[in-house]
Amino acid sequence: MCTESTKFVSWTYLGLLAVLIPAIGCWTSSPRQVVVYTALDREFSEPIFRDFTDQTGIIVLPKYDTESTKTVGLTNGIIAEKARPRCDVFWNNEILNTLRLEQLGLIQAYVSPHANDFPENFRSEHGNWYGFAARARVLIVNTELLAPDQFPKSITDLIDPRWKRRVGIANPLFGTTATHAACLFAYWGDDRSREYFLQLRENARVEAGNKQVALAVAGGQLAFGLTDTDDAIIELEKGLPVTIVYPDQGQDEMGTLFIPNTASIIQGSRHTTAAKSLVDFLLSGAVETKLAAGPSAQIPLSTKLSVALRVESPQTVKAMKLEFAAATRKWNSAARFLREEFVSAE
Repeated sequence: MCTESTKFVSWTYLGLLAVLIPAIGCWTSSPRQVVVYTALDREFSEPIFRDFTDQTGIIVLPKYDTESTKTVGLTNGIIAEKARPRCDVFWNNEILNTLRLEQLGLIQAYVSPHANDFPENFRSEHGNWYGFAARARVLIVNTELLAPDQFPKSITDLIDPRWKRRVGIANPLFGTTATHAACLFAYWGDDRSREYFLQLRENARVEAGNKQVALAVAGGQLAFGLTDTDDAIIELEKGLPVTIVYPDQGQDEMGTLFIPNTASIIQGSRHTTAAKSLVDFLLSGAVETKLAAGPSAQIPLSTKLSVALRVESPQTVKAMKLEFAAATRKWNSAARFLREEFVSAE
């Protein structure tokens, strides 16, 4: 039988429940549970789910994916399940795959009471998704291997031949690196972007994910690399010899890309009331404050919050100005090029 004494159920256990519970009706009918596909690292998202369950009594059933494929893997899972959706809420740790689902008609509109707390460029005008708790795409630098006058200043430093195989990037087909690539194709155009990634293929070491890039720099295997602020600050706050550089801050440069988490309800959700409650909870000031104070040091986007930050924000450094919808339109062509010319050539 289903009880609310179970505060948290892992996806491994969920797989067993999916087989056993439908026979007695609990899996399909209980309004006091919500299935969440989440790309945010488990160590950061689990405490949020526990808080939600403690406050509402609604059991969270999370599905995670691997570090290397998470946003793309979860998105492809939602697409594959569109005829019989399993997911209620998609907590994505970037934005373009959420917009891809929106284009496919796989997101259910919901106007949250918190909607107007967020800037217009970080939320759907139709209530299809909400951006919150952003991260920046930054360069993590090993301070024992490089002197301050050698520190990189731009993502274009990753293609400087003097750093050949001493710099790193995550696989650009997945996660925020894939989002960053699509944004560059939208910002620079196809020709410049293709040339950049061809040079990057020859110059950089490709790691499985952003965390692996940060670890390789912190461990001295790489001089610097492109990663996210959450992975970089963990190594910095361990006391390891690294620093964070916010790239492309010059007057004529594009600025640093900030990528929000997104929350959305999947079309055909079987636990819609619980899903709405979870979306409202994720958009609350308490959650953004907790994510900002936690190990990942994420950046609140709510205009009603003023909290101390350990990283820079769009208010303190030059941010890249880009319509995410334009980058979404470049997603397929950018991914095809990178798959054929970047990854397969490694």
